[in-house]
Amino acid sequence: MAADKIDEKSLCKKYRTNVVRLIRSWKKGLSDMEIARETGIDLLKLQQIKADIELAHRRLRIARKRNSDQATVQRHIFLSPFT
Repeated sequence: MAADKIDEKSLCKKYRTNVVRLIRSWKKGLSDMEIARETGIDLLKLQQIKADIELAHRRLRIARKRNSDQATVQRHIFLSPFT
């Protein structure tokens, strides 16, 4: 996984479908039923893809937050007038 994005290529390979197209469809505001009908993907598989993408985004957000928290703590200790 890259630091700023989820690995769409591995998801495409895992689910054998164009995940980038699915993401664009969700961003356009299409429902899962509309996307399933349009692409021919089973609704259950579509929900699994969506859950996998959401989990990847959640992990990225947690990693970014953890990195920024560590940087803040280190800076705070470095600039502390009591040390």
